[in-house]
Amino acid sequence: MPEPLINQEKELKLAAFRHDGSTAYGVIQGDQVLVPPPGFLQRHPDIRSVLAAQALQALQESASASSSLPLSGLQWEPVIAQPNKIICVGLNYKTHVAETKRADSEYPSLFLRFVDTLTAHETDVPRPSFSDRFDWEGELALVIGKGGRDIPKENAFEHIAGYACFNDISVRDWQRHTHQFTPGKNFPGTAPFGPFLVTRDEVADVQALGLETRVNGQVMQKASIADLIFDIPTLIAYISRFTPLSPGDVIATGTPGGVGDRREPPLYMKDGDVVEVEITGLGVLRNRIVTAA
Repeated sequence: MPEPLINQEKELKLAAFRHDGSTAYGVIQGDQVLVPPPGFLQRHPDIRSVLAAQALQALQESASASSSLPLSGLQWEPVIAQPNKIICVGLNYKTHVAETKRADSEYPSLFLRFVDTLTAHETDVPRPSFSDRFDWEGELALVIGKGGRDIPKENAFEHIAGYACFNDISVRDWQRHTHQFTPGKNFPGTAPFGPFLVTRDEVADVQALGLETRVNGQVMQKASIADLIFDIPTLIAYISRFTPLSPGDVIATGTPGGVGDRREPPLYMKDGDVVEVEITGLGVLRNRIVTAA
């Protein structure tokens, strides 16, 4: 039999959430989340601080001996709530390059998102009332676990803490006001991220994972991570050449073809739509679209 893509026997899934008015995090185990004891939370108040301290194993050990909460009823938070950097890759699947009718690029196309654009699984995503060109972009995100500068490709995976689903939702008219992407990619609360972080060691072959984006249950995007034009080691090597990467930094690796803006006729998300991004073994990231006041 082929080797499973996710090692479920020792799988380590991390989630952040709110409970009783406080923000916390823990280790997912079935339909429960194991919460580390108060002393551990005081030393490491969020998942980013766990990564910075290289304390994943200590988290797993402390959580296994601590209390648990049912997942039902928890309010999810982005798995990394305050990354120093959110770096997004554009035009990184041949199918998306083709549908945009753009030429191939010698280097990755990069843009940045602000921290306040991040939102969580099962939250409502606000569509600005003055735009009806609200588009989905399902993506694989990776989270840096070990910082570095000028990281060689052959060492790139050593710097990854884990993977999560990401939806790089775009306000297309604002994205195209000029040739710069920034405005259309940075409306608050438009980047769902989660529902949890699966650690790198548990993913046997990230390129073998499949990505699917659905709107109201209809498949809009379907691709293999192996279809990336610039693969994960290339992205980490290129990005770390011009800026140091730190624990908790997020790299969203790009979206495949099938975005609404390039359909004929175009199709955009509207009030009440439910969008889901699913990646093999990483879960389903689900959000509802609402019109902002």
